[in-house]
Amino acid sequence: MADILIVEDEASIRQVLRMHLTLVGHACREAEDAAAARAMLSGRAPDLALLDVMLPGEDGFSLCEAFTEQAVPVLFVTAKTAVADRVYGLRLGAHDYILKPFEPAELLARVENILRRAKKEERVARFGDLTVDLAARRVIRGGEEIALTALEFDLLAMFVRRRNTALSREELLSAVWGYDYAGETRTVDVHVQRLRNKIGPEWIETVYKFGYRFSAEGGRG
Repeated sequence: MADILIVEDEASIRQVLRMHLTLVGHACREAEDAAAARAMLSGRAPDLALLDVMLPGEDGFSLCEAFTEQAVPVLFVTAKTAVADRVYGLRLGAHDYILKPFEPAELLARVENILRRAKKEERVARFGDLTVDLAARRVIRGGEEIALTALEFDLLAMFVRRRNTALSREELLSAVWGYDYAGETRTVDVHVQRLRNKIGPEWIETVYKFGYRFSAEGGRG
């Protein structure tokens, strides 16, 4: 997965961001101000930077330019709600802008979209004897290729990219079938069962009265 730099002066928010990002497999580094962020940027450039706007000293808007100069995508994570601020941040070259307080699912979706556009997204994901090649759209388990339909693979790819995260049936319908899909959430249950039958039941856990979660550890569900 990606190497993500979190630039945020509030330790509690850094902790929340790190928790959700590492849960789905990303590696995180942290900086509490612009000076620390610039020092990290001068070493190994991250795949993505999450910037707070209201930092002590140099603000996130100014810092954004340093990242864009090195072609590092930027996602602003801030409490500044004014449209003018959002427009200004985007004009500086930021890829996206999310407001605090944020929903973890929305944050992860925005991160995923930015990484995909920047071509930093993982190509192959491995979980024990299960390999999911996201680029080639192939699934291999125990050395044998598993035949999936296009829809089944899209569903599995969604689970893999958001692994260890509980996904509602409605969210899966929206992401995999499309917002205009007229079917009911029962179709998600049907396709999840088919997917379990093909890849093994231990990877996709049922989240009671909510939806499903792909377990990177292969926990029973």
